[in-house]
Amino acid sequence: MTGSPTPARARRYRWLALLPPVALLGGIPFVNRVHPLVLGLPLLLAWIVGWVIATSAVMGCVWMLDRARSRADR
Repeated sequence: MTGSPTPARARRYRWLALLPPVALLGGIPFVNRVHPLVLGLPLLLAWIVGWVIATSAVMGCVWMLDRARSRADR
């Protein structure tokens, strides 16, 4: 046995990938308003655009963590 961690434990950070869709869909009932305007956009549209951008950041973090994990396993 090499003593490497189990795959389930080693990849817990992949659960971060669920954050954007849950936040995007879960927040809609709370931000479904026309006012206030955020950068000239209704709050709901600003929420969606913000989470599209945040999704890229979260996926980038998951990718970097996955890449670091594969380097450590080698």
